[in-house]
Amino acid sequence: MIKVTTVAALREALAGARRVGFVPTMGYLHEGHATLVRRARAESDRVVVSVFVNPRQFGANEDLSRYPRDLERDTQVAAEAGADVLFVPDVGEVYPHGYVTNVQVGGVSAGFEGASRPGHFDGVATVVLKLLNMVQPARAYFGEKDWQQLAVVRRMVRDLNVPVEIVGVPTVRAASGLALSSRNSYFTDEGRAQATALSAALRAVQAAYASGTRDGDALREVGAAALAREAAFTLDYLDVVDPDLQPVGAVTEEVAVGARIVAAARIHGVRLIDNLPLVPQD
Repeated sequence: MIKVTTVAALREALAGARRVGFVPTMGYLHEGHATLVRRARAESDRVVVSVFVNPRQFGANEDLSRYPRDLERDTQVAAEAGADVLFVPDVGEVYPHGYVTNVQVGGVSAGFEGASRPGHFDGVATVVLKLLNMVQPARAYFGEKDWQQLAVVRRMVRDLNVPVEIVGVPTVRAASGLALSSRNSYFTDEGRAQATALSAALRAVQAAYASGTRDGDALREVGAAALAREAAFTLDYLDVVDPDLQPVGAVTEEVAVGARIVAAARIHGVRLIDNLPLVPQD
């Protein structure tokens, strides 16, 4: 694996590649990222992993300055998972002096994370489009943990006719059920154990649906009540949504096929997001 820091060097490294797979990350790689890289490796001739902590997707009071960083670890994880190129641009390479363009995706970006973190998805859409233009992959791989982000990227690619296939890869979880995340590094062992209550609340909603609950509001109440059992959590949102990220009412069998339980909550100063399909998938 080679490491490059400029678009020019990236293009040189990819010269002649027929089918490039791309995994964009903000670094501090873990098994979830490695799973994306291995999927890309199986489906691509050349695999690129980017590491870039994008300042445009952080709010004024968020954790940009303390977001976990470890390039040595990232290099090892990416190489062991099968990456060919590690692209590590600095802020000036991605946003040159005088940069003023912003990408805004309507609809799917409006609620949930978009409402809780104004401007967040503008920053996500902008950097993802720039990275796709830099790498020019056939496929780009994103984890399903950031479900709304995945929907935003898919809509942007479709609306702007970007010639890339966006591949969603199921969330990788610890044995406890906690979704793997770079921000999990903020937790103490006790906090990490308590954090599993979020995924447990999502599973409680799945169980309620399986037991016959079909009203969307009732399902939401089940999830909120389950999370409330862990007093350390403060709920931001928990909802059952359709593929367009719209809250569902009566959950028919047809609606349930594409429905997702999405949630965000804060515990010990760490904001977690998670999601599960309403109907468990194999």
